[in-house]
Amino acid sequence: MSAAEADAAFCAELVRSYDFDRYASTLFVDATARRALLALYAFNVEICRVRDQVSQPLPGEIRLQWWTDMLAGSGHGGIEGNPVAAELRRAIETYELPVEPLSRLIEAHLFDLYNDPMPDMPALQTYVDATASTLFSLGARMMGEASDVAGHVARHAGLAQGFTRVITALPADAARRQLFVPLQLLQSHGSDAEEVFARRMTPQFRAALDQLTSEARAHLATAFDLLREAPTGLRPIFLPLALVHDDLKRTSRAGADLFDPPARSRLRTLWILWRASRALP
Repeated sequence: MSAAEADAAFCAELVRSYDFDRYASTLFVDATARRALLALYAFNVEICRVRDQVSQPLPGEIRLQWWTDMLAGSGHGGIEGNPVAAELRRAIETYELPVEPLSRLIEAHLFDLYNDPMPDMPALQTYVDATASTLFSLGARMMGEASDVAGHVARHAGLAQGFTRVITALPADAARRQLFVPLQLLQSHGSDAEEVFARRMTPQFRAALDQLTSEARAHLATAFDLLREAPTGLRPIFLPLALVHDDLKRTSRAGADLFDPPARSRLRTLWILWRASRALP
């Protein structure tokens, strides 16, 4: 195995281990695009994992700054010995990806290092735009689509996925006293952060989550509507929306304990994506 092949294999295993939903979705695209997508998703895994790898915000900021420097080609951001950086740089060069969205993704994840609550829905939307929507948008470019249509689909797909992940990530976030459910949304329904951290599914907290679910469903419906009119080559990158739809169904069930949700098996994940892929033209 060459060094480049080893780097690609490392990225694939990293995504498979820490973000199986996105890993599984790459199984339905061609091999060349899959390698680049896995590099992008591995980069995302590295950025998202920083919070779990540090005990204080400052070391986390230093790690994120390394990635910012790497993208800028300056400072101490060399790619030597870092398979994810090497593969990401290859994907950037192969597909002429803009670096600015990747830098914004890093900047958005600075929020993860602190326990400040997400203040309101506009702030959450900005965060999700810079993270989940960016991944969809860059994935669309890898599929040869960088049009306004692709951008609109990516934005709504990212918002649907990002809002849904706020709900599905409740157990992990509450355990470390991190609040991504907007504080203003909670307060508007008579709930607060301490109810979340105490893992109390009160009617008030449930009402706040129902509103967030409704927002996610609206963006999901818009993304599906836009996809029907989008170029067929764009559609495989949005297969993860089938998983978003499944998550929203599971979390919306009456009596669902969102602080102890049943895990979706990898086999079910693959089945959902396979079924969705069969519906593609």
